[in-house]
Amino acid sequence: MKIFGIAGHSGMGKTTLLERLVPAIAGRGMVVSLIKHSHKNIDIDRPGKDSYRLRESGCKEVLLMGNDRWALMHELRGAPEPPLDYLLDRMQDCDVVLVEGFKHGNFPKLEVWRASQGQETLWPDWPGILAIASDLPPTPPVRTEVPTGLLHLDLSDVASIADFVMAHAQTR
Repeated sequence: MKIFGIAGHSGMGKTTLLERLVPAIAGRGMVVSLIKHSHKNIDIDRPGKDSYRLRESGCKEVLLMGNDRWALMHELRGAPEPPLDYLLDRMQDCDVVLVEGFKHGNFPKLEVWRASQGQETLWPDWPGILAIASDLPPTPPVRTEVPTGLLHLDLSDVASIADFVMAHAQTR
């Protein structure tokens, strides 16, 4: 299993890139999985459903099985978030796990960055960022432009991004 991260501020287009990147990598015969970390509370269940009611009754875990998929919901109930390695240990066998989030993790990452969003890059302050994918051409190192000294990839060139990800994904 290999691991590679997609990082960036909210609204930069990480999920949009991943929607195009996953099929580009899978089309090469690779099995792709994903871990997405959110700083928001998430709920894949809905009030009133049996699984929701049973989870709310105090279960630590509820596994929901349907015709097309299953989901395991684990309640933290005040416990700290588990580290990325713990979550990776629970993934089924695959060729590559793409990780959205976990900006602090020291594994290879591509930063998605758009100047139009008005935020500075995460690089060089966050570990593991090897390149920036942007919709702008490379320019001198002004924090409102793509930084120099770091590989710049064209955000619209998904094939080149897929090549980069597979060349730099870290074996676990």
